[in-house]
Amino acid sequence: MKGIQAVGTWQKLQLFYHGILGNGDKRTDSWPLVYSPVPIICIFLCYLAVIWLGPKIMARRQPLNLKAVLIVYNFLMVGLSAYMFYEFTASSWLARYSLLCQPVDYSSSSLAMRMARVCWWFYFSKVIELSDTVFFILRKKNSQLTFLHVYHHATMIFNWWAGVKYVAGGQSFLIGLINSLVHVVMYLYYGLAALGPHMSRYLWWKRYLTSLQLLQFITVTAHTAYNLYDDCDFPDSMNVVVLAYSLSLIVLFSNFYYRSYVAKKQGKDA
Repeated sequence: MKGIQAVGTWQKLQLFYHGILGNGDKRTDSWPLVYSPVPIICIFLCYLAVIWLGPKIMARRQPLNLKAVLIVYNFLMVGLSAYMFYEFTASSWLARYSLLCQPVDYSSSSLAMRMARVCWWFYFSKVIELSDTVFFILRKKNSQLTFLHVYHHATMIFNWWAGVKYVAGGQSFLIGLINSLVHVVMYLYYGLAALGPHMSRYLWWKRYLTSLQLLQFITVTAHTAYNLYDDCDFPDSMNVVVLAYSLSLIVLFSNFYYRSYVAKKQGKDA
């Protein structure tokens, strides 16, 4: 009897997995890291392994001098983020996207494919950004490996795998557009900081960068909540996931902002 139940459970899992594979956007299925969740799960597991083993391996070693690598990496990320911001803006504008409620265009028209492609690039950029964590470990900046940092980087790759797999376009474009703009500013800050200590006097605006990050999550939360309320022709399951995720980031970034700026200022004034 137990054997029959086990077979039944296994068949259900197989059907569920094949449903995940077969119900995606056919336009993006053949693109790298999209058709199956297995590759991105493997990347995630490698990421966790690096976080666990990396500090142990570096414990008895000197931190690496990655100045040149960080300068190149950060400014390349500025360029990639600027490109994605332009593509999200141009694609949505030319396709006359609605800011309030925009269904996914699953056609193979040039504009629909242009939007799908920039969604893929945005997803792939989240894989590239896992390098941020590797650089922290190699430079022995382990204090930067906070729950917020790991949670945000690890979950974004899954969120946008699902985005490109099922909803490559539509109202999800606004998330990519806003986040790309924020990352232009963020990687510009990190790129300038990597140039050396002499740049510190020009980097007084770090606090405002955190405020900008918080503002994006508040905007995404409001936008997603409106779409749930308005019953937009966009999967409610995606909206619920985005809403819950953006709320979690508001809580985590608000806590970071308080500890980094408010509590420290209060401590100095005491």
